[in-house]
Amino acid sequence: MLRRKARRGQGDHVHDDPLDAAQERRVRAVLALGGVPQADLPDGVQQVRLRLLERTASGREAPRDVSAWAAVVASNLAMDWHRARRRQDRLGERLAALRQTEHPSGEDTSLLSLAVAQGLDELPDAQRQVLVLRFYADLPVRGIAEELGIPEGTVKSRLHTAVRALRARLHEDEVV
Repeated sequence: MLRRKARRGQGDHVHDDPLDAAQERRVRAVLALGGVPQADLPDGVQQVRLRLLERTASGREAPRDVSAWAAVVASNLAMDWHRARRRQDRLGERLAALRQTEHPSGEDTSLLSLAVAQGLDELPDAQRQVLVLRFYADLPVRGIAEELGIPEGTVKSRLHTAVRALRARLHEDEVV
């Protein structure tokens, strides 16, 4: 690094680069061998530069062998890239699985909707009210309690009783 500063001091006004050309090539090689795609290599090199600059800015001593330190950081970045890629792949698989879940046919949906509507009609008004606010209006328990002016525990109790009664009704009618 001292050589670079001396060279740049000769009229070259470019900012000091913590990595020389050989170190940058080594970082690129480690990233590429680590499986990082070509398109992501410049970002990886920048990450190594950034970490070296942050290390220097924080007052920590510069690594004795910048080239070796940069190679280790590049190797860690390649592992991080693969971990992130696996997380992304798993997330994609989970989303695809959710999309592929079997949707009931129009006839099944109509039958279920009719049974739920009849079940709701049979509930006491207070239970039907909290059930509709929770599951159709998507209000949280606290919001329902505030809107109705009743304690949260009462809302929870009514929801529990209403869901249990509706579930029993749907099983009784052999809808679910």
